[in-house]
Amino acid sequence: MAEESPSTSDCVSFSVLTWDQVSRLHEVLTEVVPIHGRGNFPTLEITLKDIVQTVRGRLEEAGIKVQDVRLNGSAAGHVLVKDNGLGCKDLDLIFHVALPTEAEFQLVRDVVLCSLLNFLPEGVNKLRISPVTLKEAYVQKLVKVRTDTDRWSLISLSNKNGRNVELKFVDSIRRQFEFSVDSFQIILDSLLFFYDCSSHPVSEHLHPTVIGESVYGDFEEALDHLQNRLIATKNPEEIRGGGLLKYSNLLVRDFRPTDQDEIKTLERYMCFPVLHRPSPTSSSSRGSWDLPAEPLR
Repeated sequence: MAEESPSTSDCVSFSVLTWDQVSRLHEVLTEVVPIHGRGNFPTLEITLKDIVQTVRGRLEEAGIKVQDVRLNGSAAGHVLVKDNGLGCKDLDLIFHVALPTEAEFQLVRDVVLCSLLNFLPEGVNKLRISPVTLKEAYVQKLVKVRTDTDRWSLISLSNKNGRNVELKFVDSIRRQFEFSVDSFQIILDSLLFFYDCSSHPVSEHLHPTVIGESVYGDFEEALDHLQNRLIATKNPEEIRGGGLLKYSNLLVRDFRPTDQDEIKTLERYMCFPVLHRPSPTSSSSRGSWDLPAEPLR
């Protein structure tokens, strides 16, 4: 069989969202999400739309170009298929940026922390609040990864109900999904541009074209898996940590394997994962700024 051309292969991984999907995306981006402060720090009331626009604007002012911003994970799955069995817990956002040196990593962190000042209630003396203080008050997790193949950072903002807002800044990353049903990313730029430029609200008759991507490779196949609660993946040996916890979680949510024979091989990979870690002598590094690094979810 002849190989597909790169352009054909690329096309099948993308799809235009329907109005119902765009409507759910609009709800996710404009819903008020509380970011709970520790101690006496007040709760921040934010929307994903506002935090994205604030962070992206400040990054570009600081000289870091944002290639695009995407909704990822269970929130993206919820937008595409409302009752998909996965729920909608963490709100994951991906900013594609260049992170060539340590300086860019530090700048990204500082920009995000300083952006939180915009969401403090009126009457709070912002001049006396440092980025370190904001980190201690509102950040659940800080991760920085710098290896030969992966360059990304994650800043997770705390929510007591488990709906953390996770801002991920990606230069390069080897594996962005475990199973086809968690492979979806929705490109937000057209909708964010609409918010900035249109004087009319989003409606069925007036909304931008929004594109979704499945990094699994085939959008329609992955969407069918999500709609019908099926378990499938590609190159299971590349899944960091093996994917056993995610696989078990899918099973208890009544997902089932697409291929009962193939899943036996997959289960062996998950039980004895091939861990990809830089050697102790490597010049690459993996770690957090101030909090312990945790696996990419």
